[in-house]
Amino acid sequence: MDADHCIFCRIAAGSVPSRRVFETPHAVAFLDVAPLADGHTLLIPKRHYVTIDDMTTEHFGEVLHDLPRLAMAILRTTGAEGYNLLQNNGRVAGQVVEHVHFHIIPRFANDGLGYRWNAKSYAEGRADDLQKRIESALAIG
Repeated sequence: MDADHCIFCRIAAGSVPSRRVFETPHAVAFLDVAPLADGHTLLIPKRHYVTIDDMTTEHFGEVLHDLPRLAMAILRTTGAEGYNLLQNNGRVAGQVVEHVHFHIIPRFANDGLGYRWNAKSYAEGRADDLQKRIESALAIG
C-alpha cells in the first residue's frame, strides 16, 4: 500500500479528521475510532512504514521518544490503573492497517479485556539452537 491510499498517512497529513491528542515532528497520536477502553490512543509515525522492521533505529527512537509521557497523560486523564502497549507486525500477527501504529489501551480492574497466551515449552535443545541462531542473525546485521 502506498502512502496516498493509507488512512494513517492521511490522518498524519491532516487530510482525514481525527481526535488528535499529541504531535511531534515525527509522530501523531489520536484517539482510536473503535476504542477498547476510554482513552484508547494510537501513536503513529508520520512517515509511512508497514512494519517496525522497515524503520531505521533512529526514526523508531524519534517516534517513541514521548511515548512514556503520552502514556502517563492517558493514565492521569482516564484514571486507569495500568495500560497495554500493543503493536502488531503483519496480518498473521493481527495488523489490520498497514502502517506502523502503537495502541495505548488504558486498563482497569475487571474491565473484561484480555488476551490469552498459549504458552509452550521448548523441545530439548531447541532454545539453545534458537539463541545461537538469533545471536548470529544480529551479528550479520
